[in-house]
Amino acid sequence: MPSFFIDRPIFAWVVAILITLGGALAVLNMGIESYPNIAPPQVTVSASYPGASADTTEKTVTQVIEQQLTGIDHLLYFSSSSSANGSSTVTLTFETGTDPDIAQVQVQNKVSLATPRLPSEVTRQGVVVAKANPDFLMFVALTSSNPAIDGAKLNDIVASQVLDQVSRISGVGNIRQIGSEYAMRIWLNPDKLHGYGLSASEVLAAIRAQNVQFAAGSLGADPAPDGQGYSATVSAEGRFSTPKEFGDIILRANSDGTAVRLRDVARIAFGPQNYGFHAQYNGQEAGAFGVQLLPGANALDVATAVRAKMAELAKSFPPGVTWSVPYDSTPFVRISINEVMHTLVEAMVLVFLVMLVFLQNIRATIIPTLVIPVALLGTFIGLLPLGFTVNQLTLFGMVLAIGIVVDDAIVVIEN
Repeated sequence: MPSFFIDRPIFAWVVAILITLGGALAVLNMGIESYPNIAPPQVTVSASYPGASADTTEKTVTQVIEQQLTGIDHLLYFSSSSSANGSSTVTLTFETGTDPDIAQVQVQNKVSLATPRLPSEVTRQGVVVAKANPDFLMFVALTSSNPAIDGAKLNDIVASQVLDQVSRISGVGNIRQIGSEYAMRIWLNPDKLHGYGLSASEVLAAIRAQNVQFAAGSLGADPAPDGQGYSATVSAEGRFSTPKEFGDIILRANSDGTAVRLRDVARIAFGPQNYGFHAQYNGQEAGAFGVQLLPGANALDVATAVRAKMAELAKSFPPGVTWSVPYDSTPFVRISINEVMHTLVEAMVLVFLVMLVFLQNIRATIIPTLVIPVALLGTFIGLLPLGFTVNQLTLFGMVLAIGIVVDDAIVVIEN
């Protein structure tokens, strides 16, 4: 084989150039991260039971879901937790190498069997099955110099204007908000409820019955009498959106013409949907969210795209609202990869000098020097289809392989 290429130098140059081009294209399409994703894939099942205690959530939600998690391929184990705020989380860990998409589909099918047995309040909130990635690429925070915009308002801006836009960026696996969006908060006064002879369940039933969306129909639509030339759609009042509209909900109509309304027994105002999280940045209230990376995605490209999207969305923020990145893992990734690349360059320079000093031949020195980049770029052609990424371990392996490549080149030259 060596004599075949030695006798055909032009063919050898063509092969080397093709290997170099193929390796360069492979590098551009490979993911970049600090360390390879060697942790076993995980899938999480999340549910919420508003108002329930940890013990009630465990018995009525968590255990019901756990009972159906049997017969799943490559499942190693699962763990669960039930919180006092009514949240339930089941984390399933699979064998290394398991396709996370297939695992998510199998878990979703099992959870669908448990859904009919869950309380209606839980199914109304929704049971979420998602691939878990414990590592965060970066955190983004929104702060405000306007005293009228507090942390709750900032979180509402994040939920309504930012999360959907950022989650659509290619390479973003999941978004976790540190806070929650606005919701209509209704605080019932137990003394007033007792005085009017009402219960919390009656109040909830009245809200559900009156806060609905109806299809009012249209006037003049078919079937219509002869000569009807016009039709008009009837618009009716939809769901309530202000505290005043909720306050006007009638809880009970008395025979004397009086009525008990929701504002008579409760305090109604906008507020966070959940109060379990509170974010601060440099002692200032903030609305924050974390970005998690998809397996094999390019961390540097995703971080750049997130920053570009935030700069674009910042134009629509209220006056005084600014964004920043308190935590970003990409500088460490970039510095680590640059250091390894410097090591590669230094190794090539040392090889050139050693070969020149001991062989005393420019031609014999240039050949192994050119072999190093061709061989290393050719390695990427094999790494790409195998699912490897550019990280510290793969680059360190290439540094070690330089010695073997140089030795082989010297042997060929001497022969």
